[in-house]
Amino acid sequence: MDLEGSVARTLAAAGSIAPNEEAEELVRASAGDTAALADLVRGRAMCEPVAWLTGAVIFCDVRVGVRPGVYVPRWQTEPLARRAASLLPPGGVAVDLCTGSGAIALVLAAARPSARVVATELDDTAVACARANGVEAFDGYLDEPLPRSLEGRVDVLTAVVPYVPTDELRLLPRDVRAFEPQLALDGGIDGTELLAEVVRRSPRWLRRGGWLLLELGGDQAERLGGSLDDAGFGTPEVLVDEEGDPRAICARRS
Repeated sequence: MDLEGSVARTLAAAGSIAPNEEAEELVRASAGDTAALADLVRGRAMCEPVAWLTGAVIFCDVRVGVRPGVYVPRWQTEPLARRAASLLPPGGVAVDLCTGSGAIALVLAAARPSARVVATELDDTAVACARANGVEAFDGYLDEPLPRSLEGRVDVLTAVVPYVPTDELRLLPRDVRAFEPQLALDGGIDGTELLAEVVRRSPRWLRRGGWLLLELGGDQAERLGGSLDDAGFGTPEVLVDEEGDPRAICARRS
C-alpha cells in the first residue's frame, strides 16, 4: 500500500496545496504508528499547521522546534536570515526582535558560533519555544528587554514584525487565519507601524556601519524611506523573491 500516496490524496481533498510534501512529513513524524498518523492527518485536514503537528520545521537547513500557538517560520524569510548571517562577523553581536520560535537567531548562531546572538519576543509561549531551541530570548516588547550593555555594539539587527495590513488579513491562507496568532500578523492600517518603530529604535543598538534587516512586502520599502533617512541609514537594498516581489530590506547605519 502506498501510504504516503493515500495520505496525500486525503490532504489534497481537504484543500492542501502541497499534499505530497505534507504527506511525507506526517508519515515521517508518525514513526510507523498508524493511530498517530491518523491523528496527524485529521489535524492537517482541519488546517492545523504542519509544523505544530510534527513539532518542527527545517529553516535554512536548521531544525527549528515549533510549539502549537507559535508562528511558523516561512521559507520567504530565509533570504533575510541568510543575508543577516553573511553580515555578522565572527565574534560579533546580533539581535533578533520578535523572534517567535527563534528561527533567525538559530541560523545566525549556526553560521557564527563565536558570535553572541540574543532575541526578544512578546508572546510567552513563543519565548518558551525559543528558549527550548537554545536561543537567549528576553521577554518583552521589541527592544525594551535587551541588556543595556548591548547599546551601540550590535552588528546585525533583524526583525520580522507584524506587517500585514489589517484589511488584508482576510486574504491569508485559511490555515494561517484559523490557527496562527494574529499578534504575529496584524501590522495595522498599512502594515508599517511597527516597521517604522523598529527603524526609529535601532540606532540605539547598532554600531556605526551595523546592519538592519526587516521583512516586509508590497510598497512598504518605499513607505519606510523617510524613517530610514531620519534614523541615519543609507539607501536600503530591497531583497526580492523569485517572482521579483519585495520580501525584506537591508540597510546600513551611517
